[in-house]
Amino acid sequence: MPTEDELFAAVDALLEGEPEMPPPAERGRLREAAGVTQARLAQVLHTSTQTVKNWEVGRSEPRPPRRQAYLRLLEGWAEKYPAEPEASAMPETFTGSIAQEAPESRAVSAGEAPAAAATPAEQTTQPRPEPAARTSSALRRPTARNTAPAGGADPRFENGPLAVVDIEDGQVLAYCVGGLVLDVPAKSIPSLVDWTLKEARLGQPKLSGPGKDADPLLVLTEAALERYGLPVALTDEERLAGRIPEGHKVIKQLARAEWKLTKRGFGPWARIYRPAQGSERMCVQLCIPSWNALDTRHWGRAAQLAPAELARLLGTFASRVMTPRGSTAVTGLELMSAFHPPTRASEPDATGKRHSEHNPGSLGKDPVDCAPCEAPDGHPLLADLPRFHHRTPAEVLVEEAYDWARPLTDAECLRRNLVGIDVNMAFAAGANGLVVGLGAPTHVKNPVFDAKLPGSWLVDLSHVDLSRVKVAKDKWAELDGSLLPSPFTPKGERPTGPAWYATPTVAYAVELGYDVRPIEAYVRHDNGRYLDGWYNRLRDAYLATMADLGVGADLPPEEFLKAMDGYRQRDPQLAIVVSVIKATVKGGIGKLRERPRGEGWKPGQPWRALARPTWRPDIRAAVISRTRINMHRKIIKHAAFTGQYPVAILSDCAVYTADGPSPLDFLPYRDGKPLPGGFKLGVNPGLVKWEGTQSVLWGEGVREQFNAPELNLARYIKDGTVTDQDTGE
Repeated sequence: MPTEDELFAAVDALLEGEPEMPPPAERGRLREAAGVTQARLAQVLHTSTQTVKNWEVGRSEPRPPRRQAYLRLLEGWAEKYPAEPEASAMPETFTGSIAQEAPESRAVSAGEAPAAAATPAEQTTQPRPEPAARTSSALRRPTARNTAPAGGADPRFENGPLAVVDIEDGQVLAYCVGGLVLDVPAKSIPSLVDWTLKEARLGQPKLSGPGKDADPLLVLTEAALERYGLPVALTDEERLAGRIPEGHKVIKQLARAEWKLTKRGFGPWARIYRPAQGSERMCVQLCIPSWNALDTRHWGRAAQLAPAELARLLGTFASRVMTPRGSTAVTGLELMSAFHPPTRASEPDATGKRHSEHNPGSLGKDPVDCAPCEAPDGHPLLADLPRFHHRTPAEVLVEEAYDWARPLTDAECLRRNLVGIDVNMAFAAGANGLVVGLGAPTHVKNPVFDAKLPGSWLVDLSHVDLSRVKVAKDKWAELDGSLLPSPFTPKGERPTGPAWYATPTVAYAVELGYDVRPIEAYVRHDNGRYLDGWYNRLRDAYLATMADLGVGADLPPEEFLKAMDGYRQRDPQLAIVVSVIKATVKGGIGKLRERPRGEGWKPGQPWRALARPTWRPDIRAAVISRTRINMHRKIIKHAAFTGQYPVAILSDCAVYTADGPSPLDFLPYRDGKPLPGGFKLGVNPGLVKWEGTQSVLWGEGVREQFNAPELNLARYIKDGTVTDQDTGE
């Protein structure tokens, strides 16, 4: 224990205040004047060269005990090498203790030049600096612009949405977006959470009026895990459970500090929180790459990136989409709710108090039951069905993506190539402008079909003949129906009787020129364009990132194909962002009908996902239905105009035969313009890109090898590699 004299001496020192460090640029000038390299200074202070660089550009501040030693050294150098008056950025005097930071000095990012000093006019218009609310462990920010960050950024989140926490020479550092680095004083996970909420200024503003700000995200490297007493990797048992045991010492530390974990526990995407007080949320999201938080199918080698690079990658995704909240599927679903939060604040009542009320256009805060035909096998609504009962199309709604193929005709076998084209962001395009149900379904017998009313319809579409269809208003086309997939089933088979369909599928039958007479329906009168904001955000993120990779939105077809050639190699990190954006689309749609994930579930019992208002299989079915119909509509237009038919379709990829290797060898363009309503090359969602080309001989050889005349060649068209027989999985 310290003596009384020592305590009073410490208090007196605190009352006098700690000497201020000189501005970053002056630190570098003094070192250079003394002829000392950054590496030599780092050696003397027992730190790294990068840390010294951070001090000299303002990305971080020294902390005790190095702070006192560094300060003493700078004071000595200042006496030996005073700045020239006309070049000095220091106050008029600099003797004894280090003077305060000059107003024009500011922290800079890696590679960023210091800004010029503000003019007198600028100085009068800038707000006064805030009082320092953080300890010296946090990054020093610009004084004159402290309350109005560049670009109108929210000052509460001036250091960005997230940070990658790593250890360097024993010091905990938080690498933020833009090259900023913060010193972290926290010695445990509870104190790290506390520091994040009180000092780090991390987070992201809400995406919609009644929404909530995004919680700060901390990414923990392997070194950080070791420092804070967490395992670097999960055991097989922990990996299957998705979490570390409840009795782990870190979880006990959190409990003692009155921090809570969500039901998912302490896993790869742990959320640590305390109950909100009023409108103030107290929650931090963790991401642990070495626990497989960043799925390599979508995130590639992101987990192996250096901290600063990983912060850049995640920060780019966060700024363009949202701060990741878990897997790409979880993030996709959370993005929907971010644009349509379930509740909002009411108008003030007689006493001036506001209350929580339903937010129009949202799915609400309570789950609703789906229609029986929309329920997947094992759902509680089907508990009375006999065990192993196989539901027929007249009992269950089956709206899935295409998996269809057919044998080549003799004429097609004489062509050289099989060329695959792929629809960009197909499911996002299917969601664009789609009207979906918001509330519970209403059961109707013998309804009149209404294409504007979302729902599920029991109707017989077996009479629709693809040999003669409408391709425009009052314009019929004669086609070879045997070479076309049915638009009404995922396998492309023609229906044989009544079946359940989502509204877009039935509406397409009407569009093709045929009458429909539903037998019954589950319709949703409470409806809206719930996915529009979600689509727009993801579309803009995708187009912006592709533009950064050199693929613009308005390129002519030839230039587009050239731009797409090798675009991923131009910036591999941005290419990962593109992959994650696509996975966010597909995963979010799939999450609308999440199935049981272990947990001792048995058929007929509810599972955890059913408690979510965002568990909406009807919305998923509508999006997939519209996506499949969009593909079929283009196929019909193309066939009517060119006489060419696809030989295989897998989800958003279609394969055609052609004499040349390029999509331009079979896609009709006239004066640079594509067939109206048909396939068009381009980067926008709904347009197509080249997927791959293989020879017709390759295709026939693969089918012969596996004795499968209808093997889906679209699955292998990209690189021609076939590892096993097509199972349709």
